Amino acid sequence: MTHPTDIRHPSGQLPRLLDAFCCQGGAGAGYHLADFDVTGVDKDPQPRYPFTFIQADALEFIREHGAQFDFIHASPPCQHDSECQRLRGNTHPDLIAPTRAALEATGRPWVIENVRGALPKLHSPVMLCGPMFNVATYRHRYFEPGGGFTLPQPAHPEHDAPQAKMGRPIPPGHYGQFVGNFSGVGHARRVMGVPWMNRDGIRECIPPAYARWVGTHARYSLRALAVAA
Repeated sequence: MTHPTDIRHPSGQLPRLLDAFCCQGGAGAGYHLADFDVTGVDKDPQPRYPFTFIQADALEFIREHGAQFDFIHASPPCQHDSECQRLRGNTHPDLIAPTRAALEATGRPWVIENVRGALPKLHSPVMLCGPMFNVATYRHRYFEPGGGFTLPQPAHPEHDAPQAKMGRPIPPGHYGQFVGNFSGVGHARRVMGVPWMNRDGIRECIPPAYARWVGTHARYSLRALAVAA
């Protein structure tokens, strides 16, 4: 493990958050709402990303610069563990273990986010779902905390609202499935809280409400570490 320098901020300066594999910024927006100074990194251009953006290989960036941040969120591409991609016979790299190794080497607290198919590879993950945050979609995502950071598991409300069929218009009172070539981009933007995103960004992102909750706990953890120091 590397030995990063101590990060101390002048009074009023926000802690720095690295949003790795950032795509269009669902996670970054949540950490911004939790009062982090957000920097996103992705190998592809992300003109819709609403915060500081660096185009680079996310793994290499974590290895070279991760220790310069207070907290790191990593969402390695989920296609390898996506049921849809497996049904289509598509192959994608499995980046969870390399991402964890890079994060551990930084000496910083971190979280890895991914889909249900990745559960066998995630260590004691916390599951988040839309109704936990009054977000009207059942988008389960799993968060593995590390680097000394821990997360509580919130209660999981019953899935009382009916779910619209995939790709179909969403009837009143139903929750949408915003995956694939889904119907109703404007509706999805409102439900997910991502008005700047297009369809490509929405079907891959986590709602900012999830990351805001994680970021709030990260802020508590960082404050506790600062007091202990």
